[in-house]
Amino acid sequence: MNDKPTYVTFGDKKIEDEYGLLKEGKFEDKQLYDFIDRAIKDLKSNPTCGIKIPKKLWPKDYIKKFSINNLWKYDLPNAWRLVYTIQTNEVMILNVILEWFNHKEYERRFKY
Repeated sequence: MNDKPTYVTFGDKKIEDEYGLLKEGKFEDKQLYDFIDRAIKDLKSNPTCGIKIPKKLWPKDYIKKFSINNLWKYDLPNAWRLVYTIQTNEVMILNVILEWFNHKEYERRFKY
């Protein structure tokens, strides 16, 4: 069993700021904030609770921008998707949230 502490962060400041703004937004935004908040709690307790995305489907932007070597999808309610990568070292596990989007945007990003 894993005994390293697990943390969750955001791929960049812009994504983190967008997450913070959801809390202040209209009802749907607040709801999405709650969904993401719950996902963060789940990821802290089980970093691999999402679904691993096959390498051939990874968007090139992610590889370039975040230097990923794994990619995961967490299904949020209302067909929203949260995409993250896992980084680990000797002392900790870090789940990095890259972005979230509705199902249509998700399909566009992953060219389904």
